[in-house]
Amino acid sequence: MVRNPKLAKAISDVGWGMFVNFLSYKLDREGKVLVEIDRWYPSSKLCSNCHYQVDEMLLDVRAWTCPSCGTQHDRDGNAAINIRAEGIRMLSVLGTRTTAGGGDASPLAKRAGNARQRGRKSKLTQSPVKSEAHAVPKVSVE
Repeated sequence: MVRNPKLAKAISDVGWGMFVNFLSYKLDREGKVLVEIDRWYPSSKLCSNCHYQVDEMLLDVRAWTCPSCGTQHDRDGNAAINIRAEGIRMLSVLGTRTTAGGGDASPLAKRAGNARQRGRKSKLTQSPVKSEAHAVPKVSVE
């Protein structure tokens, strides 16, 4: 159905909307928050190091160097860093605590006590950075 040039965009949009609805439902059920970044946020064109914004960038440009600070960027990797930072910024503006900011995203985490100590041991060889997201195991309340 997506190969139909007249319907492809509408079908793809419905699929993405359905995915977002499912994701929102699942996160609400777990007591977590879905943060949606503006569709036109310039994540690919914004330097994640110095925040310089390139005026125009063609889609075939996969790597670029910031004219301001000289940092070399992979387009997708840089966009991912910028999207994560924008999501954390939006949450901090809303006053929502998040695991990405070092807080507890789920009310279950408060009831669980030392729930993060259960389960498999971490395979990290270095200590995790506070700003990295951590999974909180599901706790059943009886």
